[in-house]
Amino acid sequence: MTKPAALNSNFLFSASLDLGPGQRLGKGPLGGRVIGPIIGGSFEGPRVSGKVLAGGGDWLVIRADGSMAIDVRVTLQADDGTLIYVAYAGRMVVPPALMPQLFNPDTVESVDPEAYYFRTTPLFEVAVDSPLAWLNGIVAVAVGRMRSGGIAYQVYEIT
Repeated sequence: MTKPAALNSNFLFSASLDLGPGQRLGKGPLGGRVIGPIIGGSFEGPRVSGKVLAGGGDWLVIRADGSMAIDVRVTLQADDGTLIYVAYAGRMVVPPALMPQLFNPDTVESVDPEAYYFRTTPLFEVAVDSPLAWLNGIVAVAVGRMRSGGIAYQVYEIT
């Protein structure tokens, strides 16, 4: 049997996404759906930094088992003006006792991010003639945390 390749990562950037008021659709066939409009933010890393543009969204589904299926699309604008389309899916699992505290803007910052699971898999799309076109060829994993007014991520390139 061949030894599997090692899975390593390099820090790519920190991101802070600002969310507008969520739109609660109620319980549907897949679970409870909440749409969170992305209204801004920023990102910063050693190879790429910039701002989060308004107009994206998070189409969250709260599944029957209480876990949350994340489905986000957002546009970033790098400091050099390059537009970066980002699409990501993921999972968030919060112990039921923490839910009221985590989803309250007055208490969210007091919840230890280690107390819940929040992971996503961003994929990037950039113009092929851009200096940031290298983003088209990578896979990333992000560790998320809830914050007052939005979400924060630490994003890692998988090597």
